Amino acid sequence: MVTLYDVARLAGVSTATVSRVVHGQDRVRESTRERVRQAIEELGYVPDGAAQSLSRRRKDVIGLVCVEREVDHIDVENVGALYYDEVLRGVEACIRHRNWSLLITFMQGDRPDFSRMDALSGKVDGILIGEGFVAPSIIERLAARVPVVVIAGNPRPPGERAGDVVAADNFSGSAAIITHLITDHGKQRLFHVDGPSNSPDAGQRRLALEHVLRLHPQCRLIGSTQGILSVRSGELAGETLLARHRDALPEAIVCVNDQMAIGVLRALAAGGVRVPEDVAVVGFDDIAVGSLYEPTLTTVYQPMRMLGERACARLLDRIADPGQRPAVELLPTELVLRSSCGCLGEPVIRQPVLPLRADRDAVTPGKRPVRRASRTPAKA
Repeated sequence: MVTLYDVARLAGVSTATVSRVVHGQDRVRESTRERVRQAIEELGYVPDGAAQSLSRRRKDVIGLVCVEREVDHIDVENVGALYYDEVLRGVEACIRHRNWSLLITFMQGDRPDFSRMDALSGKVDGILIGEGFVAPSIIERLAARVPVVVIAGNPRPPGERAGDVVAADNFSGSAAIITHLITDHGKQRLFHVDGPSNSPDAGQRRLALEHVLRLHPQCRLIGSTQGILSVRSGELAGETLLARHRDALPEAIVCVNDQMAIGVLRALAAGGVRVPEDVAVVGFDDIAVGSLYEPTLTTVYQPMRMLGERACARLLDRIADPGQRPAVELLPTELVLRSSCGCLGEPVIRQPVLPLRADRDAVTPGKRPVRRASRTPAKA
């Protein structure tokens, strides 16, 4: 292995001079700098990243903690650009030009091993947590060691958290799609396919459903079931719905994400129930598969890649300035109207979702934006 001493010997300079050239410092003559660079190129010298990190007291590495839920491997989860793939692309886009590295670990969503997170904190300059499934006490412990940003976390007031939160505006997006079912399609009897209790995204979407139902007392929830965000769990939810309500189907099924909505569509098709003629189905996320399914899935687009970019940028800012106060950033969503809700005979329609007021007790949306039509499938 070529070392700093080999470069110094070939260039005829001290190791301190080689170090200054490698680190881009100014106290080197241009002719000497060029001689060192030629020696580096000739020898193929690669600086020792660990030694550089030690000298700078920084590793130039961030960690990403992802949650893994048990799913059927012959499933849509293994097809296309789904949540973590998109988030990861956003994170990578943010660090690529900085020459930072990314260390990724997956944890079981129902059996998280927090000792691994403690170990990770000693290997990185900061940690991104891919979903807000981590208890506040654990985040506080991690944040005492390294900066922490939670993606898709609970948007509580900053004073209640030790880390930043970057999330989609799940509450506004979910309220918009449920309001669309009620006001544009006249749906009054709804069924809800919920997500895990430790998922903040699912929690915000559930709160939006409850809020919209309070605003429309003529509507009611005839039933609800819980899944784990996978297609198979949505399929089981659809089978449960048919077993319980076959004689009096709901008018619309609100699913907490697209994968479970696709599972519901499978179950309804197997049971001979037509969508949207007999019952409407909607999801959330706007994954690519939803635009290819039949009927095409009405959903809410959340900017998953931008979640990764914004969370990573905020983490790098906090690494540079650890004294920043924790903050929440909510990214806007869009309605994506397709066939499964009953919007038939039209091209894909995308509507920006206006954010609802923070108190959310007497929420009144602003003026509805002009519809924007697109004849190409929505990009996940």
